[in-house]
Amino acid sequence: MFVHAVYFWLRPDLTAEEQAQFVAELERLKTITSAEACYVGVPAATDRPVIDRTYSYALVLVFTDEAQHDAYQVDPVHQQFVAACKPLWASVKIYDSVG
Repeated sequence: MFVHAVYFWLRPDLTAEEQAQFVAELERLKTITSAEACYVGVPAATDRPVIDRTYSYALVLVFTDEAQHDAYQVDPVHQQFVAACKPLWASVKIYDSVG
């Protein structure tokens, strides 16, 4: 199993339309067939000192292996997401893990 977790901090000056565009593009990533599972979410209301709730959106994808992850990276839907949405985020952090 290969897990690709991505956390986005959107620019604070985005319009409601730009934020909606980001969410729509993020949701389109669910159509990429190399991923076994795809989850899109926002920070939970949990509040403990070890929890970072400063991000705007989370994307978590599960792949059978690294090769499937690599196929996702070059998929045209993913490439379109990056091209369309990169100007909308202030920061992004990615955590890949295997197990």
